[in-house]
Amino acid sequence: MKKNQSYTAEFKAEAVKLVLEQKLSHQEAAQRVGVPKGSLSNWVASSQRRGQQALKAAEPSVAELKAEVSRLRRELARVEMEREIVKKAAAYFAKESLQGTRS
Repeated sequence: MKKNQSYTAEFKAEAVKLVLEQKLSHQEAAQRVGVPKGSLSNWVASSQRRGQQALKAAEPSVAELKAEVSRLRRELARVEMEREIVKKAAAYFAKESLQGTRS
């Protein structure tokens, strides 16, 4: 009867990479690193669950997205107003400079 073996997080991560990145089967990867196939399968499943949870946590909520849209609309309105002011000022100064050359 074997006693329970404990593995470091780094060892587990490298074993999981064999399956997820190098596309080895669970059996092949388990044989390469010398662990039971069931243990490796558990590590892979756990890694995939953590990955999905991390993706969900990274997604902004609907309320955050609505707030961002609102802020961007206000900023767009301000920038459009500034652009119109600059266009009118440019036209005014262009007209003034043309009148000054007709002396």
